Order: sequence, then structure tokens, then C-alpha cells
Amino acid sequence: MAQKKWVLKSADEAEISKLQQALTIHPALCRVLVERGINTFDTARAFFRTSAKDLHDPFLMKGMDIAVQRIKQGIDQGQKILIYGDYDVDGTTSVAVVYSYFKAIYDKIEFYIPNRFSEGYGVSKQGIDYATENNIGLIITIDCGIKSVELIQLAKQKGIDTIVCDHHFPGNELPPAISILNPKQADCYYPYKELCGCGIGYKLISAFSMQYQLNVSGVNQYLDLVATAIAADIVPITGENRTLSILGLEKANHQPSVPLQALKQISAMDREFTITDLVFIIAPRVNAAGRMDNGRKAVELFIEQDEKKAKELALILQEDNNDRKDFDRTITLEALDMIAENEYHADTRSTVVYQPHWHKGVVGIVASRLIEHHYKPTIVLTESNGKITGSARSIKGFNLFEGLNQCAQYLENYGGHYFAAGLTLQEENLTAFTTQFDNVVRSMVAEEYFIPTIEIDAELLFKDINDGFLNILNQFAPHGPENMKPIFITKHVQDYQGLSSIVKEKHLRLVVYQTGSKTINGIGFNMSDKINIVRSGKPFDLIYHIEENNWQGKKSIQLKVIDVRESNTM
Repeated sequence: MAQKKWVLKSADEAEISKLQQALTIHPALCRVLVERGINTFDTARAFFRTSAKDLHDPFLMKGMDIAVQRIKQGIDQGQKILIYGDYDVDGTTSVAVVYSYFKAIYDKIEFYIPNRFSEGYGVSKQGIDYATENNIGLIITIDCGIKSVELIQLAKQKGIDTIVCDHHFPGNELPPAISILNPKQADCYYPYKELCGCGIGYKLISAFSMQYQLNVSGVNQYLDLVATAIAADIVPITGENRTLSILGLEKANHQPSVPLQALKQISAMDREFTITDLVFIIAPRVNAAGRMDNGRKAVELFIEQDEKKAKELALILQEDNNDRKDFDRTITLEALDMIAENEYHADTRSTVVYQPHWHKGVVGIVASRLIEHHYKPTIVLTESNGKITGSARSIKGFNLFEGLNQCAQYLENYGGHYFAAGLTLQEENLTAFTTQFDNVVRSMVAEEYFIPTIEIDAELLFKDINDGFLNILNQFAPHGPENMKPIFITKHVQDYQGLSSIVKEKHLRLVVYQTGSKTINGIGFNMSDKINIVRSGKPFDLIYHIEENNWQGKKSIQLKVIDVRESNTM
């Protein structure tokens, strides 16, 4: 693994001092707040005292009034309604939430999840054909549709209305839908722009309940699924997303839905959920359905209310996830071997690898794994339906979507975000695309971005780390993009009486102190190579998260170590 660069974040010292006087908490905590744009007593109070009152009126979203009226019209006229979503966690939870809500008040409702392998992402021709053949009068797309101009036009020609609920960036042309719910529209003045697809679905059913005086509190039974979608889709944990995450975690931990409880049981998890658990324990099992087979299975789980059936469905997803892990591991090793054996990769600023037999459902995961070893924008490609297709992942400093834009002449189709994208091309264009993509990366990315960087929030002394400090720090959760778990640095640390050691051959267990402090324990996963620095007898610096360790009912403060290096090397 490459040596990482440590960078201490900058913040306005006057703002930190002023906030510290107002809050009377440790200056390091005030520094973390200011770094996140929280620089007054009122904004700090809003951050730490989040409630349902912070949620915005759903009717502030452009098109919401038209959407709820059209759905009510469809119900009144007895039309069949199809809820159409993507096959990932955000898409399947979105479909489950909106489908379950309307199914409780109306019978003529179905859902549709496209097959990743035969249909691909978003609205498909097969999906429109299905709607036509089944006499659907209204399609509600969720987590997709904003760029499906031609297919939504086709639905319109066949007499089918569409409501698009999407959070992806619109293209130059909008689809001819009855209503488009997407805060990223240029003329939508909804106060918060970063909702995920499920968040927009939640807003839709909230608006419907408000408009027609239905059980508004009943809408909140879906908040644990909304939080799962927010976590899995890696959207910013700020503003309304943070509020929905907090409310959703509260629901997940105190009144979990039957499906979420089933997923928790089969994963043998016996603690309260955090956002991290939703990302790393729940999301992979849900995503595995779409990656290995069909995302429809995930929706079937999320709408199930019978505990026994829910557990059976959860076990099916567990099996899919085990298969996914096997493919993930095998393909990653194959790709790493390809990179090591081909000298071409040593001189590139990007990684593009292709094998026709690789499983399409895991290439995005493999791309992320490769970046851990070779820190470059990475594309992993396979063959599907006679074409080359795959997923791309990026590094800080390179906007992947903009980069692919500059390679558009070689691509049949592409879409995505700053850090993740999908693409399809003909095999005869692969070499030219690979060369062009590398040239684009070279032209867009400065040299320093190819060194992985750890951004540090604040410097701490060990003597300042206590239960009171941790109690306030815990209130910064839930964590995610734009509100990541704070990283601290402590300098001139020393091993205590040679007690630091390697455990299970690869992890670093630390017992350390600073002059004038008590000892503190830490764990550095897969960091056994740092033991010589720790045992050298010389002072060293640590960067870490602070967490609570609960071992056999005994709680203590522990450092989750991120990196170690000799002092005075920063």
C-alpha cells in the first residue's frame, strides 16, 4: 500500500475561539464544527438537537402538487399503477416504501425492477413493454428516469403517464413526464438538494398523506428504510439527510421493520445500528440480489410483514452475498495480477482492465478494491450482450463523469457521479478509449492527487480524552460524506513498557502514553507492519478515531488507529 500524506485541515481560528466561548466545550470539538460550516451557537444547537420539525414541507419541491393529484386521479379512476425502480439499495428501498404505502390504500399497484444483466440501469424498453402489456395507466419511476427521455416519450405514445422521482443530475433535455420530482432541477427551489431516491419517495408519500388527510404518522414507519438508502447511496449526511438518518436509526433500533430485523438476525448482529452498520452489514446483502441475480428479491423482502417469510428471504440474500464475495475476491486477484504482469500499467495515470468472463455484478466493487492498491481512477470492464460494459471509480481530484464526457466519442452509453460511473462501449473502441481516458486523467489531475491523503480534523493531547469528550463527540453522528467521523492526531506518543503487540498476525494492538497522561489502548487493523516504529523506543505520531470499546460488559475508551509514523515527519 502507498504511503499516505497527512494533512491538517484549516479552519478560521477566530471562529473557533468565538464558538468555544459560546459552547464552552473543548476547542478541538469546536474546530471540527467550524470545519463543517457550523460556526454559531444556533447552528450548533440545530446540529446537536435534530428533530422531525427540521424536515421541509414536501410541497416546496417542484411538481409535487401535480404528482399527488395525478396519483389520486389514477386511484379514483381505477388505473393500474407501476412503481419502477433501480436494482441497488436506494432503488429497492424506494420502490418498497412507495409501493407499500400505496398498496395499503389501493389494490391495483405493482412494482418493477429491471434486470441488471438483460436490461441495465434505469428505465428499459422491456419495462415499458411490460407496462403496455399489463395495461398500466401510470408509471412512477424512483431513483431513475431523469435521463430516460426517449423511453418516457415511448410510454407517453402508448398512453401511459409517468411521474419521475430521481436525484441524479438532469441532462440538457428533460423527459416528457407529467411531473418530475428532483431537487437538482435548475428551477426547483426545494431547500435541500441532496436527497437520495428513497428520500424523494418518502417526500412523495408524505405529501400525499398531507394533501388527503391520511395517517401522516404512518408514513414514518418507513424511516428505517430511508436511513438504509441514505447510508448505502453515499449521499451527504447533512441537512435533511442527517435528520432523516437520525430519525431512521431511532426507528431501526427501537421499532425496526420486519425486513430490517430479519437482515439483522441473519448477519448475527447484536448491537444497535449505526450508519456504518447499514453501509457495511445491511447494504451488501441487499445489493447482492441485484448484483448476482435480480433486485426484485430485495423488494420482496422489504415489503414482507411475516417474520418467518422475511427471514427466508433474508437468507436468500445472504447466499447471494456469499457468492458475491467469492466473485469479488477472485476477480480482484486476477485484476491485480494483470496489472503487475503488464508494464503498461506502471506508466499510466489510470487503470483500465478487461476480461470478458468477469461477473458484471461485482466489477464496481473490484474497481474500488484496485484503488486501494493502485491509487488511480479505475475502470473494470467485462462483456455483456455482445458489448463491453463495466464500472468506474475515482479518486479525489478527478470528476469521473466529466472525464467520461471527454471520451464520449468512444462510448455507447455512460452515466454517474464524481466518484462512480457506469459505461458501455464496442470492443473495437476499447484501445482508443483506454488511451483517451488516460490522457484525460493526465490533463485533469494534478500530481499531488495521486498520493492518498488523510485529512486530520484536530490535534489532541491524550489527557483531554475522557468520557465527557467522547459523549459530545458521539453526538456528531451519524457520519457520512460531509460529516465524516472526526480524525485526530496526537504527537510524540510512546509505547508503554513494551506492551504494544501484534494480534492475529496482522493487527496492531497499542498500549501508549504521552508524557503526563495515563495510558490509552488502541487497535490498528492490518497495521502489523508499523510495529517496528512503535517498538523503536522513539516517539511517534498517531492519527485515529476515538470510540467506546465494550468488552465483556466493561466499557473503555479506545483509539481506532488509522496510521502511525515517526515523530517530526509530518
